[in-house]
Amino acid sequence: MAAAEEARLLAWLRGPAAPAGPELSAYVSELAALGLAELGREPARLAAERARVGAETRRLAFEHYRAFIRSAECTGSAGHGFGGIESRLGSLLERLPALQDACRNFMRDAEEIACSRRMNSLTLNRHTEILEILEIPQLMDTCVRNGYYEEALELAAYVRRLERKHSTIPVIQGIVEEVRQCTQLMLNQLIQQLRTNIQLPACLRVIGYLRRMDVFTEAELRIKFLQARDAWLRSIQASIPDDDPYFHITKTIEACRVHLFDIITQYRAIFSDEEPLLPAEGQALNEGAIFHSWVLQKVSEFLRTLERDLRRGVGGRLDSLLGQCMYFGLSFSRVGADFRGQLAPLFQHVAATAFRKAVEEAVEKFQEEMNSYTLISTPAVLGGSAGVPVPMAQPGTLQPPMVLLDFPPLACFLNSLLVAFNDLRLCCPIALAQDVTSCLEDALGEVTKTILAFHRAEEAAFSGREQELFAQFCMAFLDDLLPYLNRCLQVLFPPAQVAQALGVPPTQLQRFGHLGRIDVVALRDSLAFLLPAPPDEEEPLRPKEEEDAETLPAPLPAHGQEGSPEGALLPTATTE
Repeated sequence: MAAAEEARLLAWLRGPAAPAGPELSAYVSELAALGLAELGREPARLAAERARVGAETRRLAFEHYRAFIRSAECTGSAGHGFGGIESRLGSLLERLPALQDACRNFMRDAEEIACSRRMNSLTLNRHTEILEILEIPQLMDTCVRNGYYEEALELAAYVRRLERKHSTIPVIQGIVEEVRQCTQLMLNQLIQQLRTNIQLPACLRVIGYLRRMDVFTEAELRIKFLQARDAWLRSIQASIPDDDPYFHITKTIEACRVHLFDIITQYRAIFSDEEPLLPAEGQALNEGAIFHSWVLQKVSEFLRTLERDLRRGVGGRLDSLLGQCMYFGLSFSRVGADFRGQLAPLFQHVAATAFRKAVEEAVEKFQEEMNSYTLISTPAVLGGSAGVPVPMAQPGTLQPPMVLLDFPPLACFLNSLLVAFNDLRLCCPIALAQDVTSCLEDALGEVTKTILAFHRAEEAAFSGREQELFAQFCMAFLDDLLPYLNRCLQVLFPPAQVAQALGVPPTQLQRFGHLGRIDVVALRDSLAFLLPAPPDEEEPLRPKEEEDAETLPAPLPAHGQEGSPEGALLPTATTE
């Protein structure tokens, strides 16, 4: 309690502006210890002490006034100096942020320089290894251009590993890009090698390199191989002269048979096609179908070339060409692409077209002959018994009727037809029987019209002798020319072979109409009113043995032919 009251007393004595300190506290404690009398004398004592202190201060000031002046000057000078220091300190504080930034930049630059120095030192220590990496593109290009594909592939694999590890380094990215360009150059060179006359071992190496490059899938690699080899084969075919159709097609057959078979052998040695060419229903198309489609394409191209050259004309060498094509097709049967069945329609069409053209020319020539023909000459001079002796027919030959020599238009017409028959014998499939028969019937129909036109034009001026000669002309046409043509057709298309092709007995050929023989009755009906009255007794039918004897090797004049090709119906004719 005493302490609390003392504290309140001190607070009252100090007042709001009284200085606080230990001296005041001591003095207050001292006052508290005084008595009442002493407290009454204390103000006087304090006043006397104050006067003494003031006098002492004045005396000290009078005695040491210089020191006070000097002190005042020093204080003013110090105050002025401190003002300058304060202004400079403010300027310094303003410049300190820039100094801090400069120091930071210096430290950063110093760190970069130190890092660069460390990198340079490391680069110097690894100079040899870095130089080897930087020279990889140049080394890769040298290997590719000199054909060292094995080393080039190893370099490419090493660069791929570098790319996986350091794909963010710009130098590595540049090296990878240059190596990729060299790899593309190597790819082009390898594919270009496949476009040359490359052998199987080299093909195996090239395909091995392409597989290691891992650029194509298996199907794409097969397509690329076939495309490159096909380009080489096309270049060989394009170098064959195209002036002579026969020379062009024979050289094309030889080139395709040799080189195409080599390509197939190379393909089968490189790629494995153990699965069937045509997958089962619902399965995806396998890679072996690529090769099968390519072979079919090459066969189709060859057939188009053959058809084009056949249309241009190969002369009388159709049998030789057929034999070469058949041998070519037989060789392809070993690879499952026997196309001999595709050859028959082509040669059949060519043979039919050539025969039709020859028959049309024969008809035109007959019409020209009839336009200038007269019935004045005596037939007996040429065809009678008192005329020129007729040569005896050799055994096994088909002798043309010599009575036609009395009528030059009919003789020339028959000669033209015999030439057409001989050309047809080079390639005469059974399937042409209907076409040849129809063509002959059409031609004979035109000949009949020409004979009727001649009769209408000359009938008014006919004398009795000329009327008789014209009747003999018509009889020779119907009784000699037409039966002879039927015998020629039987030689070209033997009824037994026709029946075998149709799958019927020979006795049932009549069900198919006039197949392989001319309808003589229809032509006779057209000229019936020009013929003399028939005799009462008909000529007996010829025995079948005699007809069979005449269907032996044909005596039609063959112009230098060596023999019938494979598939022809007639053996070599005897040339008189």
